[in-house]
Amino acid sequence: MTLLLDGQKVQGKRMKVTANLRIEADDMSGQTSGTEKAHKGFKPKTLTVSLTIPYVDKDNLRSLMRLAEATVGGGQLKTYRVVNDTAAAFGIRQVQFAEGVSAREDDVLAQWIVQFTLSEKLSNPEKVESRRKANGTTAQSAPGQSVGAGGESGSGTGGAQELTGFESVLKRVDDYLGGAS
Repeated sequence: MTLLLDGQKVQGKRMKVTANLRIEADDMSGQTSGTEKAHKGFKPKTLTVSLTIPYVDKDNLRSLMRLAEATVGGGQLKTYRVVNDTAAAFGIRQVQFAEGVSAREDDVLAQWIVQFTLSEKLSNPEKVESRRKANGTTAQSAPGQSVGAGGESGSGTGGAQELTGFESVLKRVDDYLGGAS
């Protein structure tokens, strides 16, 4: 199996790549035994890579660490174009290192057992979500004065806001019933 990150081959022996797609869901059953779930979307796909690097090839481990520690402007992790059969099958094109890189010494052979995770960047669901029109938020208000608006007398005129025709009729009725003239 071959793994290329921006054209640089990740060197190692017995490489295994595991792809994962996490689907977020919340349990809607409450205290019952129902099986209903609320779909909350797809999380970025990940590639978990495990391989061995013999001690004599320590430069391969150094190269991998340089890739993992690479940053771009602003200190952001570098995004790599990935070439791998498993990544292609899952539709993963761009990745970043995620969750760290571990290298532990093998108990029997003179080698490191290396594991790291690559997380998908700019996934299709992410692109679709960014293209969706954002739900605009509107300020909610009610006619009349806001509570605690200091500096106004108790006249109830609220001169800062224009009243619609219906609101002005209601204001006249309110003033009449309330005793204001």
